[in-house]
Amino acid sequence: MTRRLYYDDCYLAEFRARVVEAAGERVYLEATAFYPTSGGQPFDAGTIGGAAVVDVVDEGERVAHLVSGPVETGEVACRVDWGRRFDHMQQHSGQHLLSAVLVDLYGIPTVSFHLGGEASTIDVEAVALEQAQIAAVERRVNEIVFENRPVTIAYQHASEEAGLRKASDREGILRIVSIEGLDRSACGGTHVRATGEIGAVVLRKTEKIRAQTRIEFLCGGRAVRRARADFEALSRIARVFSAPLDETPALVAAQMEKLQETDKQRRRLATELAQARGRELYGATAPDAAGLRRHLRRVASGGIDDDLRAEAQSFTAGSGAVFLAVLEEPRAVLLAVSADSGWHAGNLMKPVLARLGGRGGGSATLAQGSVPSAEGLAEIAALIENA
Repeated sequence: MTRRLYYDDCYLAEFRARVVEAAGERVYLEATAFYPTSGGQPFDAGTIGGAAVVDVVDEGERVAHLVSGPVETGEVACRVDWGRRFDHMQQHSGQHLLSAVLVDLYGIPTVSFHLGGEASTIDVEAVALEQAQIAAVERRVNEIVFENRPVTIAYQHASEEAGLRKASDREGILRIVSIEGLDRSACGGTHVRATGEIGAVVLRKTEKIRAQTRIEFLCGGRAVRRARADFEALSRIARVFSAPLDETPALVAAQMEKLQETDKQRRRLATELAQARGRELYGATAPDAAGLRRHLRRVASGGIDDDLRAEAQSFTAGSGAVFLAVLEEPRAVLLAVSADSGWHAGNLMKPVLARLGGRGGGSATLAQGSVPSAEGLAEIAALIENA
């Protein structure tokens, strides 16, 4: 059995321990301060006898340390990567605080917790959270950070009434992490001594996950780094507009509105141009022996877009007209016919596409679909030209 030193001293970063087994890349110590991945918190990094610790695995009674190189037997010097450890302590303690405040203010319980490399998240039992609720939770969490309340670790038997925020299904002795006057939770993770060490807590965004809401948050050093990155990004945007930072959101919104209006005008003009091309093409196309004006358009790439449809429909707005576009990449076809052509575009295309292994269909005057082979495109082109 591995004695877990981090249970009683989360601040222990350097220690000596006896190697009881070394099997390949797996090293087992008599006692360890390295936290294994568990409960949403990642493993500790560091060194054992000079070899880098690349993973720490909880095997129940024992803790396995995966190392980058050989480790001698006997007593060895061990060092936990303190920067990584303390970051995890800030995030995990911040999660306890955030979850407790959500219950305290709104009765919303936490379902799960994930401590990621860049940000952490909790999933809570709420379909949605209003922005005012998020702001209130963030404000209250930081008030408790500033109060610097003690965070303590104690042990209690599971059979005793522990007043836990969330009931534990474990038996025997429970390790209980408490925030004074606010929270008691059964937890095996590493935590700070007082809420002040969590540092500033920032709630970044929310996302609906099925019937729950995921909240992304940052604590301590992560919150400071993210605030600096956000400030620098916003400052660059403000410089582009040659405006004070606080005025930038309104300027961006105004520019977006102008761009949307400009895009609407561009699309309208593009449609009018395509329609004009269709009318011009109709006038320049002579009727064949059957009295139909047929046009075959071959397109190398791009796809069936609104401009192509507009040109085809403008061409077939005239009497006795058939317009076929054949696209080589991706392989697709567009067929437009005039109402008096005697053709039904959808009824003509659908069975042909199905026979060729493609998909598609349409109305009496407009149909389109995809074709898996170049031979299929050629067959459809020949069919329409000779029909």
